[in-house]
Amino acid sequence: MTTEMIHMRKLFGTDGIRGTANTAPMTADMALRLGQAVAIVFKKRARPDERIKAVIGKDTRRSGYMFEYALTSGLCSMGVDVHLVGPMPTPAISHLTKSFAADFGIVISASHNPACDNGIKFFDSHGFKLPDDVEEEIESLMESEIDTSDINGINVGKAYRIDDAAGRYIEYTKNSIKNMSLDGLKIVLDCANGAAYKVAPPIFRELGAKVIVLNNSPDGTNINEACGSLHPDVIKAAVLGHKADIGIALDGDADRVIMVDEKGADVDGDHIIAMCAIDMKRRGKLKDDTVITTVMANIGFDMAMKKAGIDVIRTKVGDRHVVDEMRRRDAMLGGEQSGHIIFFSRSTTGDGTLSALQVLALMKTSKKPLSELARCMTSYPQVLKNLMVKEKRPLEDLPEVQAIIKEVETTLGNDGRVLVRYSGTENKCRVMLEGKDENQIGILADKIVKKIDEEIGE
Repeated sequence: MTTEMIHMRKLFGTDGIRGTANTAPMTADMALRLGQAVAIVFKKRARPDERIKAVIGKDTRRSGYMFEYALTSGLCSMGVDVHLVGPMPTPAISHLTKSFAADFGIVISASHNPACDNGIKFFDSHGFKLPDDVEEEIESLMESEIDTSDINGINVGKAYRIDDAAGRYIEYTKNSIKNMSLDGLKIVLDCANGAAYKVAPPIFRELGAKVIVLNNSPDGTNINEACGSLHPDVIKAAVLGHKADIGIALDGDADRVIMVDEKGADVDGDHIIAMCAIDMKRRGKLKDDTVITTVMANIGFDMAMKKAGIDVIRTKVGDRHVVDEMRRRDAMLGGEQSGHIIFFSRSTTGDGTLSALQVLALMKTSKKPLSELARCMTSYPQVLKNLMVKEKRPLEDLPEVQAIIKEVETTLGNDGRVLVRYSGTENKCRVMLEGKDENQIGILADKIVKKIDEEIGE
């Protein structure tokens, strides 16, 4: 059994700051002070005469305007210049931060969360998410008096609208497969009414694919609403109806992807990583024959990788933890079952569109349909239950919960596993079980959930 401790801080979670928009902590006032604090942190790292530059992008939530302007005000009040790129995928901000030689990038997005939420996360100048110690430094500054007396009307920062940002990202992404022709492939693409609605369709079309686009009419309130990577049934129906070769579902900020094969079967992140790892090893592109994933990866993934002679390193949940481990090991491929996939020679963060291109390129070069490629691994049945909790007490401090978990582990033996963890972004406890019998693990998961609900449920 695996449990994860959550290091609680006031603002930053496992992927930036997130919450209900216009409710603490996700308020305009907080965003303005956040902009000022971030400016101080990065100005410390620059030369005294150096002008600091930031890139800000967002998804399609209505509240994005509020945070975009508040952050810009805070940054400009500290003498930082801001490049505004508008609605753009999270991985595009990572790329554009490097492309503009900016000191840092900011993404305004709550990813796969509903439209009422929003969030703020950061990239450094190399396109990596900020480490814990930098986030803690930012939080500490926000709790103190911020002095702006040395910035006046002459040396305040400027804000610029960047009109060609979409084109830059489109060309960068297409180049990840060297502009390989996708002629002959029919794709169903679900943009989740999110950040990729303008950039993802032309990427596939310009490479020659026939693209049926779903959910690319954002209105500020419909992001992730019964669409995108959390709802693959939408593309499943469309793939079968259009007799397409593949369905591609992005999430709200397009840093993750879930697929459906030509027969309508789900292809999750585990299967995508497995097929790409095997191909990369065959081509000599998988350094040390190692792939990085998280504790959520299916047991079947480990079995497939063992058969292929590939070592698996598991991290805590979160693409940030995967990337950190990839950097330590100089690994070339890593990701999560949820569809965050990092091809390290091409990107420093999860990129749903870029990942989809790698799979399409593999389909073309291997001349195999997605269903055949996905058969490289067989998933064990997996049940995931989510429970809202009133507090995230350490699971180790709940003896009755621990007793139930041990009882379930004994029942499963070597034919399954239990993972109980808190969400890093919401007041949720996640209970995941794997085993040979789906009905059995569902019943056992309910036992654990019931006990957790008795102890700390809402």
